[in-house]
Amino acid sequence: MTTAEAKHAGSKSTTNGKSREQSKDNSAGKQQLIDNLNSDLAGELQAVLMYTGYSACLTGPYRKELRSLFQAEISDELGHAQFLADKIAALGGKPVLEPRPVPGAETPHEMLEQVLAAERQAIADYKARIQQADDFGDVGLRVQLENQISDETRHKEEVERILAGWDRDTN
Repeated sequence: MTTAEAKHAGSKSTTNGKSREQSKDNSAGKQQLIDNLNSDLAGELQAVLMYTGYSACLTGPYRKELRSLFQAEISDELGHAQFLADKIAALGGKPVLEPRPVPGAETPHEMLEQVLAAERQAIADYKARIQQADDFGDVGLRVQLENQISDETRHKEEVERILAGWDRDTN
């Protein structure tokens, strides 16, 4: 190796053998992952508030059943939020404390429609995050996100079944 080649090779290497370009790409990818996980965390915090608020404001003949359904989901969403916050911190980020805005809903049917939209959004977000986890090389994150997709899919399907049998005259 010539002196010029050695100098060029030395300028690209870091102490762990990765090039500076690879380190920058990994750092940028890590920050993007943290930012997107924070967006997911804001969505889970929204879900906790949505289920809590909606369960308190329910009226009508299905109040008792929907209240039980909404309150049962709170612990799942809190668990998702805690995992995301812990993962963000482990990656060197700071977990957000601000939820996404909770959409207003006046009737139980509107509440269910808003819940369904939020569950669909969470599933889409987690699918995108799985790809990021794969790109980043974090198998544990991928597996946990797959588990969270399973939970969100179960929530979505339950709400879809309720809405499919909903009597529109009974808001």
